[in-house]
Amino acid sequence: MAFKKRTFVVAEVTKKAENSLNLGHPWIYDTEVVSLDGEVTDGDIVDVTSGKGRFIGSGFYNSHSKIRIRLISRNANDKFDAAFFERRIRYAWTYRKTVMGDDLDCCRVIFGEADTFPGLTVDKLHDILVVQTLSLGLELRKDMIFPLLQKVLTEDGFPIRAIFERNDVKVRELEGMEQGKGFYPLKGCPVPEQTVTEIVENGIRYTVDYENGQKTGFFLDQKYNRRAVARLAKGKTVLDCFTHTGSFALNAAAGGAKQVCAVDISQEAIDMAQSNARLNGLSDKMDFVCENVFDLLSSMTGKEGYDFIILDPPAFTKSRATVQSAFRGYKEINLRAMKLLPMGGYLATCSCSHFMTEELFERMLREAASDAHVQLRRIEYRQQAPDHPVLYNVPETEYLKFYLFQVV
Repeated sequence: MAFKKRTFVVAEVTKKAENSLNLGHPWIYDTEVVSLDGEVTDGDIVDVTSGKGRFIGSGFYNSHSKIRIRLISRNANDKFDAAFFERRIRYAWTYRKTVMGDDLDCCRVIFGEADTFPGLTVDKLHDILVVQTLSLGLELRKDMIFPLLQKVLTEDGFPIRAIFERNDVKVRELEGMEQGKGFYPLKGCPVPEQTVTEIVENGIRYTVDYENGQKTGFFLDQKYNRRAVARLAKGKTVLDCFTHTGSFALNAAAGGAKQVCAVDISQEAIDMAQSNARLNGLSDKMDFVCENVFDLLSSMTGKEGYDFIILDPPAFTKSRATVQSAFRGYKEINLRAMKLLPMGGYLATCSCSHFMTEELFERMLREAASDAHVQLRRIEYRQQAPDHPVLYNVPETEYLKFYLFQVV
């Protein structure tokens, strides 16, 4: 039965796009739009149909973007009003309460496409929401959505006193939007005097600068991977590379490590990590080094006595074009770490790049182990925490790969 046209402009898409959408992917690229039956303004919602007129879904249109349409619904009866977005927010929040239990002082509330909010990231840092909007359609509706985020969480016993926008990312320009950051004006809520807050994760306290820190100020996706490190750290001498705010190092120290050395190239990150160590009373068993990790690992001989090395680098690749270069970078740090560890030592290593696939990362690990003349015994393979859900048939939602090994 042909789709009965609503008041929206209708976009007909190619068979390739139709197949992808039917498998669950929410994106339609510029080359996949066959026709539009009327005039559409960027950010508007359009209905999407197959070549035979079958309704597939509705989504945000943007002529500036290669992702020409981002689906937000597959229900022909949906009305995209405040009630619609409030239901979506409540659904996402209920999911977090289910999968994260009572550990909700800090978590991801909205994870873009995985929560059917294409291009929107919302992180809860105690009583602050830090948001990043990469979709024009949602940008134009933020005055409806942002107060609803505050309403849903506050009514559920998690009062939100401010929303901070971290839109200082270049990809916004590809969507025809400007970069910027600052507080979103919430009715009845005074603007905080500073952009620093305190959170608790895994029982460890952190001071987070959500204006100037990387991403939204804190990497929430490694929450349970840090717990896994803490379980192995007891009695170990630990080297935590790319420490950032010191999260892996602090979990290792709290887990009973003998001594922990946290390394980062950024003095600002080291200062924050040291502050977090003092905040948790862990300074006596922690050292901090501001140095390039590649240079540091190259200069070490293995006599330093580390029997647990953690590698949590930033994404070495953000596109397919630089994957091979990233492969070499990952291999170099992993090879050096494997050479430094004694027989029976432990290695935690990960990649946060979607383009460095699990298959490619594991090939890198096998090559590094061969070149280091060691064998790896895998203890665990993990991914991002469940508040960053993986949506099947949407590979962009699956990005974090985390491995724990013993060198044997």
